[in-house]
Order: sequence, then C-alpha cells, then structure tokens
Amino acid sequence: MVKYKDYYQTLGVSRNATEKEIKASYRKLARQHHPDTNQGKNKAQAEEKFKEITEAYEVLKDADKRKRYDMLGANWKAGSDFTPPPDMGGFTFDFGRMGGMGGMGGMGGGGAQFSDFFDILFGQAMAGAGARGGARGTTGSPFGFPGAQEAEFGQRRRNTDQEADVELTIEEIANGTMRKIQITEPGGKTRTLEVKIPKGVRAGAKVRMSGEGGMGPNGKRGDLYLKVKVKPHPYYKLEGDNLVTEVQVSAPQAVIGGECNVTTLDGPVMVKIPPFSQNGKLLRLKGKGLPQLKSSVRGDHLVRVKVTIPTEISEEEKKHWQALAKLSRSDVGAKAGV
Repeated sequence: MVKYKDYYQTLGVSRNATEKEIKASYRKLARQHHPDTNQGKNKAQAEEKFKEITEAYEVLKDADKRKRYDMLGANWKAGSDFTPPPDMGGFTFDFGRMGGMGGMGGMGGGGAQFSDFFDILFGQAMAGAGARGGARGTTGSPFGFPGAQEAEFGQRRRNTDQEADVELTIEEIANGTMRKIQITEPGGKTRTLEVKIPKGVRAGAKVRMSGEGGMGPNGKRGDLYLKVKVKPHPYYKLEGDNLVTEVQVSAPQAVIGGECNVTTLDGPVMVKIPPFSQNGKLLRLKGKGLPQLKSSVRGDHLVRVKVTIPTEISEEEKKHWQALAKLSRSDVGAKAGV
C-alpha cells in the first residue's frame, strides 16, 4: 500500500486539461522549481518539488499513461492509501525500459526516481525490480511483503520473466496488428499466444504480457516482454515519426519542375517537383507519416529528390546537351563580365 498521487493537482490543472494546458503548466512550474535556480536551504525542497511535477508531467503528457491513470477514477484524494486493482488491463507497455523520462536518469547526482505509486501503476515494480531495488528489494511491491521476503519475491519474478522479438512491417506499426506468438516451454512443450499490437509502437519498445512468462517454483508465471523490431521496407526509411522516400528526378525535370507519383501509407499521392530543385531537396507531405502511440497525431512523409543523369544518350540527344552546355557557358561568362 502506497500513497495515491494526484498528478492533476500537482500540475495545477483540471482533469479535462488539454495537452497544451498541461505542457504550459509544467514548463512554468519546472522553471520555478528547477534545482539550478534554487540555492541554499531552498534547494532540497525545490529538488523534491521538481521530481513531483516531472513525474506528474511524465504521466499526463502521454495519452496511454494518462488513460491508465484515469482508470483509477476521480474520487481518490492525494495522500490517501492506495492499493492497485488486481488487473489493470492485460499487457502494458513497459515505459521504464523504453528510455526517455521513464528511466529517470539524468537529474542531480543519482538521477531522479519516480515514486512507488508510479512504479506500481505502470508495472516497473514487478517488471524492472532490479533496476532500483538496492537494499530495500523490489520497490513499491503491491503485495505487502516486508524486507527480505519482498526482495526474494522480486528475484523470483525476474527469473521467470521471458523476452522474445516481434518483427513488424511499417504498415503494421502504422495500423496496429494481431500476432500469434509461439513460446517454447522447458521440455519442448509450446504455447501459442495471441497479442494485439496497437498502432504507433516503435522499434525497441517492449510490449509486456503480464503472467505469460516462465513458470516459477511457486506455480506462478513471470511476464513476457515482446521487443519490437522493424522489417526493412522497399519504399520507406524511418526517421523518428517521419517516413522518408527517395524519388529519382531527371536533370531537365529538376530544372523545369514537374510531377512524380509517391506511394504513401494512405495510398499514391502526386507530388509536385518545384523548378530548380537541387539534389537532396526534401519535399514534405504533412501528416502522412507514422502515428504516435495511441494518438491521432502523425509525423510527416518526406520525399527526398535525387537528381539523376543518363548513363548513355543518342546522337540527337547529345547535340541538345552540347547546345545546352554551350548556352550555360555563355550565361556564366555574361554574368562574370567576360
């Protein structure tokens, strides 16, 4: 049992606050309480407050975490004893292992640490116990085990956790997919699991399937982590939330301008090539990239212009190129005053 934290109250926003309002409030409070701007006797208090608002922002800025937090309801009071429900919705994303703010490295000497409440709510207490446990065992265990028993449970849990790779196409990442995962048990027995991969996951993310890992000596299973990998794509490359496509444009087309057909996640799109497009120029198709996790926000589709020249030409074409070259030299000479 831990103390419930009212993240909305911490940031001074309503439960219906928009993403923009949450961000604005966080920035204001972060500037006010950042340890670098508070010295002397106020520094320790500022550090603690800064940790609290950072933790609150980490949850409320993320649509998935915020939804999970809001599942607790609006009737909790800050500081009240909190025991998590036995099932918070099947598998979850292991935010603590996905980098960014979830890992909590980077502030002050030992790095800021999120609260036990955060760990319990988002699965770190069971999934990543060893990362922060130290002498006090599994941080924030919801099972009420004291001291050594708690540490023993955490070790046993970690030993029964399993990890497997799941390779997705860019289309599956963009749209979400169902996958069947075959798990081999000790002795050669196999289990087949079906998992729903929501749209917007990224390479390196880990999808946690609670209670689907290895069997422990106590008859309980650990967790299964599916690490996302992305298959190479014939048309797209990934740059964060953006997709990048390279199109070949002839030299005359690069100078004069024209059009080309580009395959996007939403289907073919006709893209205008502006006149005087240089090699490597990027054309942006706004909102045609990958969606963010459980969000309607999408990245962009970038079209990179690659100017090509022919490897062979006819005699007639050669005459035209020679004439063009002569005109280009005359133009350069005229501009230079020769």
